[in-house]
Amino acid sequence: MPYQTVLLAFQHYIVMLGTAVMIATVLVPRMGGGHGDKARVIQSMLFMSGINTLLQTLFGSRLPTVMGPSFAYFISVLLAINDFNDSNFTTEHERFTHIMRAVQGSLIVSSILNIIIGYGKAWGNLTRFFSPLVLVPVVCVVGLGLFARGFPQLGNCVEIGLPMLILLVISQQYLQHIHPKTRPILERFALLLCVGIIWAFAAILTVAGAYKNVRDQTKMSCRTDRSFLMSSAPWIKIPYPFQWGTPIFRASHVFGMMGAALVSSAESTGAFYAAARLAGATPPPSHVVSRSIGLQGIGQLLDGIFGSLVGSAVSVENVGLLGLTRVGSRRVVEISSGFMIFFSIFGKFGAFFASIPLPIFAAIYCVLYAIVAATGISFIQFANPNSMRNIYILGLSLFLGISIPQYFVMNTDMAGHGPAKTGAGWFNNILNTIFSSPPTVAIIVGTLLDNTLEAGHARDERGLPWLVPFQRRKGDSRNEEFYNYPLIINDYIPTRFL
Repeated sequence: MPYQTVLLAFQHYIVMLGTAVMIATVLVPRMGGGHGDKARVIQSMLFMSGINTLLQTLFGSRLPTVMGPSFAYFISVLLAINDFNDSNFTTEHERFTHIMRAVQGSLIVSSILNIIIGYGKAWGNLTRFFSPLVLVPVVCVVGLGLFARGFPQLGNCVEIGLPMLILLVISQQYLQHIHPKTRPILERFALLLCVGIIWAFAAILTVAGAYKNVRDQTKMSCRTDRSFLMSSAPWIKIPYPFQWGTPIFRASHVFGMMGAALVSSAESTGAFYAAARLAGATPPPSHVVSRSIGLQGIGQLLDGIFGSLVGSAVSVENVGLLGLTRVGSRRVVEISSGFMIFFSIFGKFGAFFASIPLPIFAAIYCVLYAIVAATGISFIQFANPNSMRNIYILGLSLFLGISIPQYFVMNTDMAGHGPAKTGAGWFNNILNTIFSSPPTVAIIVGTLLDNTLEAGHARDERGLPWLVPFQRRKGDSRNEEFYNYPLIINDYIPTRFL
């Protein structure tokens, strides 16, 4: 029904909004930006998320995946901020715009990497080395690797975050069985209902003065009036190319951002496989993965041109939402991109929803990331779970996929400098970025072990007879149904570019 499609699309918008707000809330003040700058940065990220989501669903993966701002670029932006800490600027706003221009320049140049490895088919050829055994840790840590954005963020305001988590689980999983008429409503829209209830509860606590005599961190997390987005966001503003000024190009920033671009490709790849499974599609063939990563590179280029603070990647929380609602519709996601663009242009309306306290989003992530992690575990059914070889590879890939990035994160300072300390700063930036990403480490460890440890004798144990047909262009008749370009576009593009 049309109204259900629109509500589901709006739900996707609400879910992806939290990441944009989190990134801007952490990075913009460190850059010297004020509340108005933060509002405009959020608008730019939302605008580009809408554009990139639409491009990806039409000409990329063709899966119902939302492309949102990615934390993979976090370290690279911190390094750019640190490089200008000692520079003299007349105002903090001048420092902010200078850093933004440097970030834009590095996003623009580093996007070439994803474009090359994508449309050059190198990334798709890499996925041919995947087996269901490799997909288990890769997809699993796409969800588990984001644990720091779940309960640790929820704990910043337990009285809001914990009720949100409990209410979402009870209403979406238990209450839907009370009456047949409540099932479709709560199964699909429980998240929206819970957000509305807990957001209203947080507003009542704020007005009642519950947070008058608490520390500043608690006020920032719990109060509904501490984002200052409503007062600072413009009524109407259309993001335009080079809105912050002429981009600044620095080799050290570019190399660090290239590491981030590579990491975003790895994270998106795991999310693509999870989305395909939750949406009822076949695993994406290698040529589809390649063109998706290539288009993600074009999206990053547009991010740099239009002034987004970070590049885009598949939004993991929105992939989890596919499983929560059991609706894997491409049309729903395309409509959600319309919400992103609309609320990015009409700033006051977008700021209203962006003022939702972050612990509410953290509670949502606890559920959605868990669904993605469990989706990864489900791939083990296509391999032999009783094989000691498989148990060894699976255990090592999962453990190192979480443990190595945790070591790098714990030893990365506020300036973005990590434990890799060679004589080449640019090389350090790449290493620190790559090994801070759980999916990237899981791909490296899992693919290496699975393809070198008795690989030839364990073809059936690895689950290759199930996966290989889907990796080929004509390997399964359903591949064209799910992944061909829309309408007659497919007939006009040469096969080598598909």
